[in-house]
Amino acid sequence: MMFFIVVIICVIITLYILDNVLPHKYPTGPTRFPLIGNYLEIRKLRNKLGFYHLVWDHLAKCYGQVFSVKLGRLEVVVVSGYDAVRQVLCKDDFDGRPDGFFFRFRAFYKRLGIVFVDGPEWTEQKKFCMQHLRKKGFGGDLMEKLISEEVDDLILHLNKRYEVQNGKPIEVCGLFDVSVLNGLWTMLIGNRFALNDSRLAKLMKLVHASFRMLDMSGGILNQMPFVRFLAPKCSGYKDIKLILHEFYTFLKESVDEHRDKINDQEDFIGAFLMEIEKNRESPKSFSEEQLLVVLLDLFLAGSETTSSMLSFVILLLLKHQDVQTKAHAELDAVVGDREVQLEDRNKLNYLEAVLMEVQRHSNVAPLAIAHRSIRNTSIQEYIIPKDTLVLASIWSIHMDKQHWGDPEVFRPERFLDSSGNVINDSWFMPFGVGRRRCLGEVLAKTNLFMFIAKLLQHFEFKVPQGVQLPDKSQDGVTISPSAFSGIFIPRRDIN
Repeated sequence: MMFFIVVIICVIITLYILDNVLPHKYPTGPTRFPLIGNYLEIRKLRNKLGFYHLVWDHLAKCYGQVFSVKLGRLEVVVVSGYDAVRQVLCKDDFDGRPDGFFFRFRAFYKRLGIVFVDGPEWTEQKKFCMQHLRKKGFGGDLMEKLISEEVDDLILHLNKRYEVQNGKPIEVCGLFDVSVLNGLWTMLIGNRFALNDSRLAKLMKLVHASFRMLDMSGGILNQMPFVRFLAPKCSGYKDIKLILHEFYTFLKESVDEHRDKINDQEDFIGAFLMEIEKNRESPKSFSEEQLLVVLLDLFLAGSETTSSMLSFVILLLLKHQDVQTKAHAELDAVVGDREVQLEDRNKLNYLEAVLMEVQRHSNVAPLAIAHRSIRNTSIQEYIIPKDTLVLASIWSIHMDKQHWGDPEVFRPERFLDSSGNVINDSWFMPFGVGRRRCLGEVLAKTNLFMFIAKLLQHFEFKVPQGVQLPDKSQDGVTISPSAFSGIFIPRRDIN
Protein backbone atom coordinates (compact mmCIF):
# COMPACT_ATOMS: atom_id res chain seq x y z
CA MET A 1 0.00 0.00 0.00
CA MET A 2 2.80 2.37 0.97
CA PHE A 3 4.62 1.51 -2.26
CA PHE A 4 1.49 2.34 -4.26
CA ILE A 5 1.17 5.74 -2.54
CA VAL A 6 4.83 6.50 -3.16
CA VAL A 7 4.40 5.65 -6.86
CA ILE A 8 1.40 7.97 -7.16
CA ILE A 9 3.29 10.79 -5.45
CA CYS A 10 6.28 10.26 -7.77
CA VAL A 11 4.02 10.30 -10.83
CA ILE A 12 2.34 13.53 -9.67
CA ILE A 13 5.69 15.19 -8.98
CA THR A 14 7.02 14.07 -12.36
CA LEU A 15 3.97 15.43 -14.18
CA TYR A 16 4.23 18.67 -12.22
CA ILE A 17 7.87 19.12 -13.25
CA LEU A 18 7.21 18.20 -16.89
CA ASP A 19 4.25 20.59 -17.11
CA ASN A 20 6.36 23.47 -15.83
CA VAL A 21 9.48 22.87 -17.93
CA LEU A 22 8.65 25.06 -20.92
CA PRO A 23 10.27 24.87 -24.37
CA HIS A 24 13.06 27.31 -25.26
CA LYS A 25 11.72 30.87 -25.72
CA TYR A 26 8.15 29.75 -25.03
CA PRO A 27 6.04 32.38 -23.19
CA THR A 28 5.93 31.99 -19.42
CA GLY A 29 2.79 32.01 -17.30
CA PRO A 30 1.30 30.87 -13.99
CA THR A 31 2.36 27.57 -12.43
CA ARG A 32 0.64 24.54 -13.98
CA PHE A 33 -0.71 21.51 -12.12
CA PRO A 34 -0.96 17.94 -13.41
CA LEU A 35 -4.04 17.06 -15.50
CA ILE A 36 -5.89 20.35 -14.86
CA GLY A 37 -3.15 22.85 -15.77
CA ASN A 38 -4.21 26.36 -14.74
CA TYR A 39 -7.92 25.58 -14.75
CA LEU A 40 -8.58 26.20 -11.04
CA GLU A 41 -6.66 29.49 -10.93
CA ILE A 42 -8.39 30.80 -14.04
CA ARG A 43 -11.77 29.67 -12.74
CA LYS A 44 -11.12 31.47 -9.45
CA LEU A 45 -10.12 34.67 -11.28
CA ARG A 46 -13.16 34.38 -13.57
CA ASN A 47 -15.47 34.17 -10.54
CA LYS A 48 -13.75 37.17 -8.98
CA LEU A 49 -13.48 39.41 -12.06
CA GLY A 50 -16.66 38.29 -13.86
CA PHE A 51 -15.23 38.06 -17.38
CA TYR A 52 -12.63 35.91 -19.12
CA HIS A 53 -11.14 38.88 -20.96
CA LEU A 54 -10.50 40.52 -17.58
CA VAL A 55 -8.77 37.31 -16.43
CA TRP A 56 -6.43 37.54 -19.43
CA ASP A 57 -5.86 41.23 -18.74
CA HIS A 58 -5.00 40.46 -15.10
CA LEU A 59 -2.52 37.75 -16.10
CA ALA A 60 -1.00 39.97 -18.80
CA LYS A 61 -0.14 42.49 -16.10
CA CYS A 62 1.69 39.71 -14.23
CA TYR A 63 3.42 37.88 -17.09
CA GLY A 64 3.48 40.29 -20.03
CA GLN A 65 1.43 40.82 -23.18
CA VAL A 66 2.36 37.36 -24.49
CA PHE A 67 1.96 34.60 -21.89
CA SER A 68 0.98 30.95 -21.74
CA VAL A 69 -1.49 28.90 -19.74
CA LYS A 70 -2.51 25.29 -19.77
CA LEU A 71 -6.22 24.52 -19.77
CA GLY A 72 -6.50 20.85 -18.92
CA ARG A 73 -4.12 19.33 -21.48
CA LEU A 74 -4.60 22.25 -23.87
CA GLU A 75 -1.64 24.56 -24.53
CA VAL A 76 -2.81 28.16 -24.91
CA VAL A 77 -0.92 31.37 -25.62
CA VAL A 78 -2.79 34.60 -24.85
CA VAL A 79 -1.72 37.82 -26.56
CA SER A 80 -2.68 41.41 -25.73
CA GLY A 81 -1.74 44.79 -27.12
CA TYR A 82 -1.85 46.24 -30.61
CA ASP A 83 1.40 44.85 -32.03
CA ALA A 84 1.09 41.27 -30.74
CA VAL A 85 -2.60 40.95 -31.63
CA ARG A 86 -2.12 42.25 -35.17
CA GLN A 87 0.79 39.86 -35.64
CA VAL A 88 -1.40 36.90 -34.70
CA LEU A 89 -4.37 38.02 -36.81
CA CYS A 90 -2.33 38.94 -39.89
CA LYS A 91 0.32 36.20 -39.93
CA ASP A 92 -0.51 33.13 -42.06
CA ASP A 93 1.19 30.89 -39.48
CA PHE A 94 -1.80 31.49 -37.17
CA ASP A 95 -4.58 30.92 -39.72
CA GLY A 96 -5.53 27.58 -38.17
CA ARG A 97 -8.62 27.01 -36.06
CA PRO A 98 -8.86 24.97 -32.84
CA ASP A 99 -9.26 21.23 -33.25
CA GLY A 100 -10.43 19.72 -29.99
CA PHE A 101 -13.30 17.66 -28.60
CA PHE A 102 -15.90 20.44 -28.43
CA PHE A 103 -15.26 21.69 -31.97
CA ARG A 104 -15.68 18.19 -33.38
CA PHE A 105 -18.56 17.35 -31.03
CA ARG A 106 -20.62 20.26 -32.47
CA ALA A 107 -19.89 19.03 -36.02
CA PHE A 108 -20.83 15.33 -35.90
CA TYR A 109 -17.39 14.54 -34.42
CA LYS A 110 -15.69 15.78 -37.59
CA ARG A 111 -14.03 18.97 -38.81
CA LEU A 112 -16.88 20.55 -40.76
CA GLY A 113 -18.44 23.95 -41.38
CA ILE A 114 -16.79 27.25 -42.19
CA VAL A 115 -15.93 28.93 -38.87
CA PHE A 116 -13.85 26.26 -37.12
CA VAL A 117 -11.98 24.73 -40.05
CA ASP A 118 -8.85 25.74 -41.92
CA GLY A 119 -6.71 24.79 -44.90
CA PRO A 120 -8.12 23.81 -48.33
CA GLU A 121 -11.50 22.83 -46.86
CA TRP A 122 -12.00 26.32 -45.41
CA THR A 123 -10.90 27.99 -48.65
CA GLU A 124 -13.31 25.86 -50.68
CA GLN A 125 -16.28 26.35 -48.35
CA LYS A 126 -15.67 30.10 -48.01
CA LYS A 127 -15.50 30.50 -51.80
CA PHE A 128 -18.71 28.53 -52.30
CA CYS A 129 -20.62 30.35 -49.54
CA MET A 130 -19.59 33.84 -50.63
CA GLN A 131 -20.27 33.08 -54.29
CA HIS A 132 -23.83 31.90 -53.66
CA LEU A 133 -24.65 34.46 -50.97
CA ARG A 134 -23.64 37.22 -53.41
CA LYS A 135 -26.04 35.73 -55.94
CA LYS A 136 -28.77 36.21 -53.35
CA GLY A 137 -27.78 39.81 -52.71
CA PHE A 138 -25.04 39.66 -50.05
CA GLY A 139 -23.19 42.97 -50.07
CA GLY A 140 -25.47 44.51 -52.69
CA ASP A 141 -28.67 46.51 -53.15
CA LEU A 142 -30.87 43.47 -52.53
CA MET A 143 -29.31 42.98 -49.09
CA GLU A 144 -30.09 46.61 -48.22
CA LYS A 145 -33.67 46.10 -49.44
CA LEU A 146 -34.14 42.93 -47.37
CA ILE A 147 -32.77 44.55 -44.22
CA SER A 148 -34.81 47.71 -44.77
CA GLU A 149 -37.97 45.62 -45.01
CA GLU A 150 -37.11 43.86 -41.76
CA VAL A 151 -36.61 47.20 -39.99
CA ASP A 152 -39.90 48.51 -41.38
CA ASP A 153 -41.66 45.40 -40.08
CA LEU A 154 -40.10 45.91 -36.65
CA ILE A 155 -41.07 49.61 -36.64
CA LEU A 156 -44.67 48.68 -37.43
CA HIS A 157 -44.58 46.13 -34.61
CA LEU A 158 -43.20 48.70 -32.13
CA ASN A 159 -45.76 51.33 -33.14
CA LYS A 160 -48.60 48.86 -32.60
CA ARG A 161 -47.23 47.85 -29.21
CA TYR A 162 -46.93 51.49 -28.18
CA GLU A 163 -50.58 52.13 -29.09
CA VAL A 164 -51.99 48.91 -27.63
CA GLN A 165 -49.93 48.98 -24.43
CA ASN A 166 -50.16 52.74 -23.90
CA GLY A 167 -46.41 53.29 -24.06
CA LYS A 168 -45.37 50.54 -21.67
CA PRO A 169 -41.66 49.60 -21.59
CA ILE A 170 -40.40 46.99 -24.04
CA GLU A 171 -37.78 44.37 -23.17
CA VAL A 172 -34.90 45.16 -25.53
CA CYS A 173 -32.69 42.06 -25.22
CA GLY A 174 -34.05 39.62 -27.80
CA LEU A 175 -36.03 42.34 -29.58
CA PHE A 176 -33.84 42.16 -32.69
CA ASP A 177 -33.27 38.39 -32.85
CA VAL A 178 -35.79 37.42 -35.54
CA SER A 179 -35.41 40.61 -37.58
CA VAL A 180 -31.62 40.27 -37.79
CA LEU A 181 -31.73 36.58 -38.65
CA ASN A 182 -34.38 37.13 -41.35
CA GLY A 183 -32.04 39.18 -43.52
CA LEU A 184 -29.51 36.36 -43.68
CA TRP A 185 -32.08 33.55 -43.76
CA THR A 186 -33.86 35.08 -46.75
CA MET A 187 -30.55 35.13 -48.64
CA LEU A 188 -29.91 31.50 -47.66
CA ILE A 189 -33.25 29.84 -48.36
CA GLY A 190 -35.62 32.52 -49.65
CA ASN A 191 -37.92 32.41 -46.60
CA ARG A 192 -38.39 34.72 -43.65
CA PHE A 193 -39.91 34.21 -40.22
CA ALA A 194 -42.72 36.14 -38.60
CA LEU A 195 -41.65 38.28 -35.64
CA ASN A 196 -43.84 36.16 -33.37
CA ASP A 197 -42.56 32.80 -34.68
CA SER A 198 -42.51 30.74 -31.46
CA ARG A 199 -40.12 28.06 -32.67
CA LEU A 200 -37.54 30.55 -33.85
CA ALA A 201 -37.90 32.49 -30.60
CA LYS A 202 -37.10 29.25 -28.74
CA LEU A 203 -34.08 28.60 -30.96
CA MET A 204 -32.75 32.11 -30.39
CA LYS A 205 -33.07 31.63 -26.63
CA LEU A 206 -30.97 28.50 -27.07
CA VAL A 207 -28.43 30.49 -29.09
CA HIS A 208 -28.04 33.05 -26.32
CA ALA A 209 -27.86 30.33 -23.68
CA SER A 210 -25.17 28.39 -25.55
CA PHE A 211 -23.05 31.53 -26.00
CA ARG A 212 -23.19 32.13 -22.24
CA MET A 213 -22.19 28.54 -21.38
CA LEU A 214 -18.83 28.56 -23.16
CA ASP A 215 -15.72 30.64 -23.64
CA MET A 216 -13.56 31.17 -26.73
CA SER A 217 -11.34 28.17 -25.93
CA GLY A 218 -14.33 25.80 -26.11
CA GLY A 219 -14.85 25.61 -22.36
CA ILE A 220 -14.19 22.71 -20.04
CA LEU A 221 -15.52 20.22 -22.62
CA ASN A 222 -12.61 21.13 -24.88
CA GLN A 223 -10.04 21.44 -22.09
CA MET A 224 -10.89 18.23 -20.22
CA PRO A 225 -13.33 16.15 -22.32
CA PHE A 226 -13.36 13.31 -19.77
CA VAL A 227 -15.35 15.55 -17.40
CA ARG A 228 -18.48 14.89 -19.50
CA PHE A 229 -18.53 11.33 -18.11
CA LEU A 230 -18.12 12.49 -14.51
CA ALA A 231 -20.43 15.51 -14.60
CA PRO A 232 -22.53 15.58 -17.79
CA LYS A 233 -24.81 18.31 -16.43
CA CYS A 234 -22.32 20.58 -14.65
CA SER A 235 -19.85 20.43 -17.55
CA GLY A 236 -22.56 21.64 -19.95
CA TYR A 237 -22.30 18.48 -22.04
CA LYS A 238 -25.92 17.44 -21.53
CA ASP A 239 -27.35 20.90 -22.28
CA ILE A 240 -25.14 21.53 -25.32
CA LYS A 241 -26.04 18.11 -26.70
CA LEU A 242 -29.74 18.96 -26.42
CA ILE A 243 -29.19 22.40 -27.97
CA LEU A 244 -27.31 20.90 -30.92
CA HIS A 245 -30.09 18.33 -31.38
CA GLU A 246 -32.70 21.12 -31.51
CA PHE A 247 -30.69 23.07 -34.05
CA TYR A 248 -29.84 20.19 -36.33
CA THR A 249 -33.44 18.97 -36.28
CA PHE A 250 -34.59 22.44 -37.36
CA LEU A 251 -31.88 22.79 -40.01
CA LYS A 252 -32.44 19.30 -41.42
CA GLU A 253 -36.15 20.04 -41.78
CA SER A 254 -35.21 23.20 -43.71
CA VAL A 255 -32.93 21.15 -45.99
CA ASP A 256 -35.57 18.46 -46.55
CA GLU A 257 -38.15 21.11 -47.44
CA HIS A 258 -35.82 22.37 -50.18
CA ARG A 259 -34.94 19.06 -51.78
CA ASP A 260 -37.60 19.61 -54.44
CA LYS A 261 -35.72 22.79 -55.40
CA ILE A 262 -32.51 20.93 -56.07
CA ASN A 263 -32.44 22.23 -59.65
CA ASP A 264 -32.82 25.81 -58.45
CA GLN A 265 -29.21 26.90 -58.04
CA GLU A 266 -30.33 30.37 -56.97
CA ASP A 267 -31.29 28.88 -53.63
CA PHE A 268 -28.26 28.37 -51.36
CA ILE A 269 -29.43 25.02 -50.00
CA GLY A 270 -30.43 23.89 -53.49
CA ALA A 271 -27.03 24.92 -54.85
CA PHE A 272 -25.27 23.02 -52.05
CA LEU A 273 -27.38 19.91 -52.66
CA MET A 274 -26.47 20.11 -56.35
CA GLU A 275 -22.81 20.29 -55.35
CA ILE A 276 -23.27 17.19 -53.18
CA GLU A 277 -24.62 15.32 -56.19
CA LYS A 278 -21.60 16.40 -58.28
CA ASN A 279 -19.18 15.22 -55.59
CA ARG A 280 -20.69 11.85 -54.68
CA GLU A 281 -17.33 10.13 -55.19
CA SER A 282 -15.50 12.53 -52.82
CA PRO A 283 -18.12 13.63 -50.28
CA LYS A 284 -15.65 15.03 -47.74
CA SER A 285 -16.02 18.67 -48.81
CA PHE A 286 -19.67 18.58 -49.85
CA SER A 287 -21.98 16.38 -47.82
CA GLU A 288 -25.28 16.83 -46.02
CA GLU A 289 -23.45 16.96 -42.67
CA GLN A 290 -21.21 19.68 -44.08
CA LEU A 291 -24.27 21.63 -45.24
CA LEU A 292 -25.90 21.37 -41.81
CA VAL A 293 -22.78 22.60 -39.99
CA VAL A 294 -22.30 25.47 -42.47
CA LEU A 295 -25.93 26.49 -41.87
CA LEU A 296 -25.36 26.25 -38.11
CA ASP A 297 -22.24 28.43 -38.38
CA LEU A 298 -24.07 31.04 -40.46
CA PHE A 299 -27.13 30.91 -38.20
CA LEU A 300 -25.07 31.53 -35.06
CA ALA A 301 -22.61 34.03 -36.54
CA GLY A 302 -25.34 35.96 -38.33
CA SER A 303 -27.64 36.46 -35.38
CA GLU A 304 -26.21 36.53 -31.84
CA THR A 305 -23.43 39.10 -32.13
CA THR A 306 -25.42 41.57 -34.25
CA SER A 307 -28.50 41.25 -32.04
CA SER A 308 -26.36 41.90 -28.94
CA MET A 309 -24.67 44.87 -30.58
CA LEU A 310 -28.01 46.46 -31.47
CA SER A 311 -29.16 46.00 -27.89
CA PHE A 312 -25.97 47.68 -26.68
CA VAL A 313 -26.66 50.66 -28.96
CA ILE A 314 -30.13 51.12 -27.48
CA LEU A 315 -28.76 50.71 -23.95
CA LEU A 316 -26.05 53.35 -24.43
CA LEU A 317 -28.45 55.76 -26.13
CA LEU A 318 -30.80 55.36 -23.17
CA LYS A 319 -27.92 56.10 -20.81
CA HIS A 320 -26.64 59.05 -22.86
CA GLN A 321 -29.66 61.10 -23.87
CA ASP A 322 -27.39 63.93 -25.09
CA VAL A 323 -25.86 61.57 -27.67
CA GLN A 324 -29.32 60.48 -28.78
CA THR A 325 -30.38 64.13 -29.16
CA LYS A 326 -27.37 64.87 -31.40
CA ALA A 327 -28.05 61.80 -33.52
CA HIS A 328 -31.69 62.85 -33.94
CA ALA A 329 -30.63 66.35 -34.95
CA GLU A 330 -28.18 65.03 -37.56
CA LEU A 331 -30.77 62.66 -39.03
CA ASP A 332 -33.34 65.46 -39.25
CA ALA A 333 -30.85 67.81 -40.94
CA VAL A 334 -29.34 65.32 -43.40
CA VAL A 335 -32.22 62.94 -44.17
CA GLY A 336 -35.32 64.88 -43.17
CA ASP A 337 -38.67 63.19 -43.65
CA ARG A 338 -37.67 60.68 -46.31
CA GLU A 339 -36.66 57.13 -45.44
CA VAL A 340 -33.04 56.47 -44.55
CA GLN A 341 -30.96 54.67 -47.18
CA LEU A 342 -27.62 52.92 -46.84
CA GLU A 343 -25.89 55.58 -48.94
CA ASP A 344 -26.79 58.14 -46.23
CA ARG A 345 -24.19 56.49 -44.03
CA ASN A 346 -21.41 58.52 -45.68
CA LYS A 347 -23.19 61.76 -44.71
CA LEU A 348 -24.23 60.83 -41.17
CA ASN A 349 -20.80 61.20 -39.58
CA TYR A 350 -21.97 61.64 -36.01
CA LEU A 351 -24.20 58.56 -36.16
CA GLU A 352 -21.33 56.59 -37.67
CA ALA A 353 -19.09 57.73 -34.81
CA VAL A 354 -21.75 56.65 -32.32
CA LEU A 355 -21.93 53.16 -33.83
CA MET A 356 -18.14 52.85 -33.85
CA GLU A 357 -17.91 53.97 -30.23
CA VAL A 358 -20.58 51.47 -29.18
CA GLN A 359 -18.59 48.67 -30.82
CA ARG A 360 -15.36 49.80 -29.17
CA HIS A 361 -16.90 50.43 -25.76
CA SER A 362 -19.12 47.33 -25.51
CA ASN A 363 -16.62 44.83 -26.98
CA VAL A 364 -19.22 42.25 -27.98
CA ALA A 365 -16.35 40.03 -29.19
CA PRO A 366 -13.59 40.76 -26.64
CA LEU A 367 -11.47 37.93 -28.04
CA ALA A 368 -10.99 37.06 -31.68
CA ILE A 369 -12.18 33.56 -32.62
CA ALA A 370 -9.44 31.24 -31.41
CA HIS A 371 -6.51 30.75 -33.76
CA ARG A 372 -4.12 27.79 -33.99
CA SER A 373 -0.52 27.81 -35.14
CA ILE A 374 -0.29 25.61 -38.23
CA ARG A 375 3.50 25.37 -38.02
CA ASN A 376 6.31 26.29 -35.62
CA THR A 377 6.40 30.07 -35.62
CA SER A 378 6.97 33.13 -33.46
CA ILE A 379 5.30 36.11 -31.80
CA GLN A 380 7.73 38.91 -31.12
CA GLU A 381 10.70 37.23 -29.36
CA TYR A 382 8.74 34.09 -28.42
CA ILE A 383 8.73 30.75 -30.23
CA ILE A 384 5.29 29.19 -30.62
CA PRO A 385 5.11 25.43 -31.39
CA LYS A 386 2.78 24.03 -34.03
CA ASP A 387 -0.82 23.35 -32.90
CA THR A 388 -0.76 25.85 -30.04
CA LEU A 389 -4.12 27.54 -29.41
CA VAL A 390 -3.78 31.33 -29.52
CA LEU A 391 -6.29 33.75 -27.99
CA ALA A 392 -6.00 37.37 -29.16
CA SER A 393 -7.53 40.05 -26.93
CA ILE A 394 -9.35 42.66 -29.03
CA TRP A 395 -10.54 44.11 -25.71
CA SER A 396 -6.95 45.01 -24.79
CA ILE A 397 -6.72 47.17 -27.92
CA HIS A 398 -10.12 48.82 -27.60
CA MET A 399 -9.48 49.63 -23.94
CA ASP A 400 -5.84 50.69 -24.21
CA LYS A 401 -5.46 53.74 -21.96
CA GLN A 402 -2.36 55.11 -23.66
CA HIS A 403 -4.04 55.18 -27.06
CA TRP A 404 -7.60 56.21 -26.17
CA GLY A 405 -6.93 58.31 -23.07
CA ASP A 406 -10.25 57.55 -21.39
CA PRO A 407 -11.33 54.18 -22.86
CA GLU A 408 -13.90 53.52 -20.11
CA VAL A 409 -15.82 56.67 -21.12
CA PHE A 410 -18.48 56.47 -23.84
CA ARG A 411 -17.48 59.36 -26.13
CA PRO A 412 -18.41 59.14 -29.85
CA GLU A 413 -16.46 62.32 -30.61
CA ARG A 414 -13.20 60.34 -30.33
CA PHE A 415 -13.96 59.04 -33.84
CA LEU A 416 -14.43 62.55 -35.34
CA ASP A 417 -11.72 65.01 -36.35
CA SER A 418 -11.91 68.79 -35.87
CA SER A 419 -13.86 69.11 -39.15
CA GLY A 420 -16.45 66.52 -38.12
CA ASN A 421 -15.15 63.80 -40.45
CA VAL A 422 -14.93 60.17 -39.36
CA ILE A 423 -11.51 59.00 -38.18
CA ASN A 424 -10.53 55.53 -39.43
CA ASP A 425 -8.41 54.43 -36.48
CA SER A 426 -6.37 51.24 -37.02
CA TRP A 427 -6.84 50.47 -33.31
CA PHE A 428 -10.55 49.97 -33.99
CA MET A 429 -11.04 46.33 -35.03
CA PRO A 430 -14.39 44.88 -33.87
CA PHE A 431 -14.37 42.41 -36.79
CA GLY A 432 -10.71 41.51 -36.50
CA VAL A 433 -8.15 41.92 -39.29
CA GLY A 434 -6.36 39.62 -41.69
CA ARG A 435 -7.48 36.72 -43.83
CA ARG A 436 -9.74 35.29 -41.14
CA ARG A 437 -11.57 38.46 -40.21
CA CYS A 438 -15.33 38.11 -39.76
CA LEU A 439 -17.02 36.86 -42.96
CA GLY A 440 -20.24 38.64 -42.06
CA GLU A 441 -18.68 42.08 -41.56
CA VAL A 442 -20.56 43.69 -44.46
CA LEU A 443 -23.89 42.23 -43.33
CA ALA A 444 -23.28 43.20 -39.69
CA LYS A 445 -22.36 46.80 -40.56
CA THR A 446 -25.38 47.16 -42.82
CA ASN A 447 -27.67 45.75 -40.15
CA LEU A 448 -26.20 48.02 -37.50
CA PHE A 449 -26.59 51.19 -39.54
CA MET A 450 -30.00 50.49 -41.08
CA PHE A 451 -31.66 49.31 -37.85
CA ILE A 452 -30.36 52.13 -35.68
CA ALA A 453 -30.73 54.94 -38.24
CA LYS A 454 -34.32 54.00 -39.05
CA LEU A 455 -35.29 53.38 -35.43
CA LEU A 456 -33.81 56.73 -34.40
CA GLN A 457 -35.70 58.39 -37.22
CA HIS A 458 -38.99 56.95 -35.99
CA PHE A 459 -38.53 56.78 -32.22
CA GLU A 460 -37.18 58.47 -29.17
CA PHE A 461 -35.77 56.04 -26.61
CA LYS A 462 -36.61 56.81 -22.99
CA VAL A 463 -35.70 55.16 -19.70
CA PRO A 464 -38.81 53.87 -17.89
CA GLN A 465 -39.55 55.81 -14.71
CA GLY A 466 -37.87 54.35 -11.66
CA VAL A 467 -35.81 51.86 -13.71
CA GLN A 468 -32.08 51.44 -13.14
CA LEU A 469 -30.29 50.44 -16.34
CA PRO A 470 -27.73 47.63 -15.92
CA ASP A 471 -24.03 48.46 -15.66
CA LYS A 472 -22.77 44.89 -15.89
CA SER A 473 -22.92 42.73 -19.01
CA GLN A 474 -23.03 38.95 -19.42
CA ASP A 475 -19.90 36.94 -20.16
CA GLY A 476 -19.47 34.03 -22.55
CA VAL A 477 -18.14 33.42 -26.04
CA THR A 478 -19.38 36.96 -26.67
CA ILE A 479 -20.50 39.78 -24.37
CA SER A 480 -24.20 40.67 -24.25
CA PRO A 481 -26.08 43.24 -22.20
CA SER A 482 -28.02 42.16 -19.14
CA ALA A 483 -31.80 42.38 -19.43
CA PHE A 484 -33.19 45.92 -19.67
CA SER A 485 -36.25 47.70 -21.02
CA GLY A 486 -36.91 50.99 -22.74
CA ILE A 487 -39.84 53.05 -23.98
CA PHE A 488 -39.97 53.57 -27.75
CA ILE A 489 -41.89 56.83 -28.26
CA PRO A 490 -42.94 57.51 -31.89
CA ARG A 491 -41.47 60.81 -33.15
CA ARG A 492 -43.50 61.44 -36.28
CA ASP A 493 -44.71 59.84 -39.50
CA ILE A 494 -41.99 59.49 -42.14
CA ASN A 495 -42.95 59.77 -45.78
